[in-house]
Amino acid sequence: MSHPDPVPVGPWRRRSRETAYANPWIEVWHDEVDRPDGSAGVYGVVHFRSAAVAVVALGEDGRLLLVGQHRYALDEYSWEVPEGGVPEGEDLLAGARRELAEETGFEADDWRLACRLSISNSVTDERGAVFIARGLRPGAASPDDTEDLALRWATLAEVLDEIDRGEIHDLLTIAAVSRYAVGTLPGR
Repeated sequence: MSHPDPVPVGPWRRRSRETAYANPWIEVWHDEVDRPDGSAGVYGVVHFRSAAVAVVALGEDGRLLLVGQHRYALDEYSWEVPEGGVPEGEDLLAGARRELAEETGFEADDWRLACRLSISNSVTDERGAVFIARGLRPGAASPDDTEDLALRWATLAEVLDEIDRGEIHDLLTIAAVSRYAVGTLPGR
């Protein structure tokens, strides 16, 4: 889609936008722009059709519930907090509740928003939220057909050690666990 007059985007000016690729989850935009210094350039943006949510699910003993799965894009196994996408129009908390139940079977009585975040904001417009869930009740999981999931419990210290060693490297998990860990410090 071309713009007869450039559209201001902060200090940038977008002269045109075309969809380079689209599927049900993402759209990739190719923008012709004038950079902040006035020179002509291009910018690629990955537009997500959903927001991301992550859940730090805490058992009665304080351990964190982790979900393991193979991640296609990295071609490796990954341990993460329960997380997923929230389609446009769905409330973030409702999406977090749904993702926790679908992936783990657990529901929670107590929910708290820990933070909101932007994910890789130099190339995507994806935003998300982290929730802390307590008062877990077990149930039956119903993962998507694309998910072959495993569950395990770990202490905060174990998860932080795995992050330090690079064994847990998922950004949402690192942000969620870090935010939770900061909240457990005295005086917070």
